[in-house]
Amino acid sequence: MPRRPARRWSAPAPDRFPSPLRSTRLTSQLGVALGVAFAVCFLTGLLSHLIQHPPGWFRWPARPVGLYRFTQGLHVATGLATVPLLGAKLWSVYHHLFRWPPVRSVAHAVERASVGVLVAAALFEVVGGVLNVARWYAPMPFFFTAGHYRVAWLVVGALLVHVGVQLPAVRAALARPGVGSPQERLSRRGLLAGVAAAAGLITLTTVGQTVRPLSGLAVLAPRRPDVGPQGLPVNRTARRAGVDVGDPAYRLVVDGPGGRVALDLAALYALPQHTAELPIACVEGWSATGRWTGVRLRDLVALVGADPGRASVRVESLEAAGRYRASTVGSAHVGDPATLIALRLGGEPLHPDHGYPARLIAPNRPGVLQTKWVGRIVVREAR
Repeated sequence: MPRRPARRWSAPAPDRFPSPLRSTRLTSQLGVALGVAFAVCFLTGLLSHLIQHPPGWFRWPARPVGLYRFTQGLHVATGLATVPLLGAKLWSVYHHLFRWPPVRSVAHAVERASVGVLVAAALFEVVGGVLNVARWYAPMPFFFTAGHYRVAWLVVGALLVHVGVQLPAVRAALARPGVGSPQERLSRRGLLAGVAAAAGLITLTTVGQTVRPLSGLAVLAPRRPDVGPQGLPVNRTARRAGVDVGDPAYRLVVDGPGGRVALDLAALYALPQHTAELPIACVEGWSATGRWTGVRLRDLVALVGADPGRASVRVESLEAAGRYRASTVGSAHVGDPATLIALRLGGEPLHPDHGYPARLIAPNRPGVLQTKWVGRIVVREAR
């Protein structure tokens, strides 16, 4: 039986990509929208990172109380809206991948390599962000926050290189009117309108996890802000954290320059109680407001001889291990009257999953820094 000759691979011919919708102008328009979305995501994500891992020069205020709720909600909403934008942008340019020869010069090789880095990093950020919002970490064998932050810098660097290379072509494409027949131009406008509608629909059906009046429309949001113990969502339960919330020997220990005090629940309830309406704003994008009642942190700081206006506080959880078992509260938050060691939520004792017997709740902080199951407070006064 005669052997069939081996087939050689050849680059797809131009007629394999016959869509009249593709054009430099369309690609440029999608690129501008995607660049704006990435810029918003990067800046709001960088802000969240600085709040959670503050360098010495960074100061984050306690007011307005809902600022972090807004910035992180914007981060997640914009990130989700990039899904159709990125898909359409890649569709508009992927046929260039099959141009032959693949590399025409050293400069062209460098350009293609930077585009490869940009595409890979952008897909990593968008796909990883969606998985994080859904809290599905099985496909990610790394700590999401660290990976997301580091690759974001890759995206920004590769994007700046790409913009620098393509800026003349983009400016020229946007300056001249659309090419092609009226039907083709109309179809391109329809494609852009469809992408915009898809991004808007994703936003409308997910942003309700942050914007309470739209919660009824949040059919695609992985979390509802009113579902959970005492009407608030929970990410980490007491059982998962391994915390025994029924220990009768519980004491809240406060260490400071004036000594140490140990307060049981009765002693905590005997101190002046204060109530504040404050949101829990989670890095996954959801947020919800609760009515918290407890002891002002600044009153506990004063018990151990420190000045609340000059003190920083380390709040430690009864949880034995975990990346966020402790958090540092700066002087701006320590001195704010709305910063509480909360004992009640909505007039009822805290549910175990919300941090019973006591938890930190402070204005304008990420939820991961609102330490639950508080067991020890260490007060340090600035010199």
